[in-house]
Amino acid sequence: MKLLEQLQAAFQLKVEIIISMKNKLIEASKQPVLTMLFILLAISITFSFLAPSSFATTTNLTGLLSDVAILLTISAGATYVIILAGIDLSVGSVLVFSGVMGGKMMERIGIENNFGIAIGFFVCLLSGLAWGLINGLIVALAKVPPFVVTLGTLGAAYGLALVICNGIDVRAIPADLVDFGNGRYFGIPLIAITALIVLTICGVALKSSVYGQHSYAIGSNPESARRAGINVDRHVITVYSVAGLLSGFASFLSLARYGTTTIAGNQTLNLQVITAVVIGGTSLFGGTGWMLGTLIGVFIPVVLANGFIILGISPYWQYVAVGMVLIIAVTIDQRRRLRQTT
Repeated sequence: MKLLEQLQAAFQLKVEIIISMKNKLIEASKQPVLTMLFILLAISITFSFLAPSSFATTTNLTGLLSDVAILLTISAGATYVIILAGIDLSVGSVLVFSGVMGGKMMERIGIENNFGIAIGFFVCLLSGLAWGLINGLIVALAKVPPFVVTLGTLGAAYGLALVICNGIDVRAIPADLVDFGNGRYFGIPLIAITALIVLTICGVALKSSVYGQHSYAIGSNPESARRAGINVDRHVITVYSVAGLLSGFASFLSLARYGTTTIAGNQTLNLQVITAVVIGGTSLFGGTGWMLGTLIGVFIPVVLANGFIILGISPYWQYVAVGMVLIIAVTIDQRRRLRQTT
């Protein structure tokens, strides 16, 4: 009886330590998030001042929300990966592959058959999940660095997508799906509402569930997490699998939004996702981050690109601006970590 009580006390202590660590890490991530929120507001106010009749309009803001939806869905999964001190360079290619697979399936069933939309949806999810599972298994079990693994699957997924569709975009997308992609609810794009629901679920799980607590613990110190009884390998596999699943989900939203697979339009999506997550306060060193920061981080590159287009500035300057903001975000994170260790 005493042994059982001791085991229960030890387990309770472990849970309390993990929760305390998680709360401290979330608090530590709020400062860079506030900085990035200030930068986002400053950018928005600047564009509103320079182009009041074009930028700060209902039509433009609605378009911004639609543009954010796909990036936000993928970034939700990438936040978990980066909290683990991992990286996933394959998300853009997985989106393309999943979109091609789902698009081909809907094309085969027939664009007039709405049953094909449901089948295409599950094919997109399963395709993304499969690549995520591959990434997780190799990273966790073979102990290959995630940068190398996901760089390999980046090329493999993109190459297979090109083989399957012969390098030609799949355009036979059902009209009802495209209607959903362009639909509005009280003026808000349906795909933006969908992406926000996904982010909210991921955010609640990260902040309030045991799964989220384990993610913070592993990202902070995987060896300590393993000694505390956490199955680190299994958790890493599930995190990469979820990231792949959300990339597949984003591919379905992309098909709905554009009515095609946009093969050539997602080659830099992985860098956009990583930049957005890091700008939002999630540390590349692991153990720190939260979904609200990711939401803010996603908006910065999208607002910059939109504002540059409206002002007639070459969109290539967007990469320069986002790169500078990324450097600022990483510098803030580095300084914060140095203060914590001294």
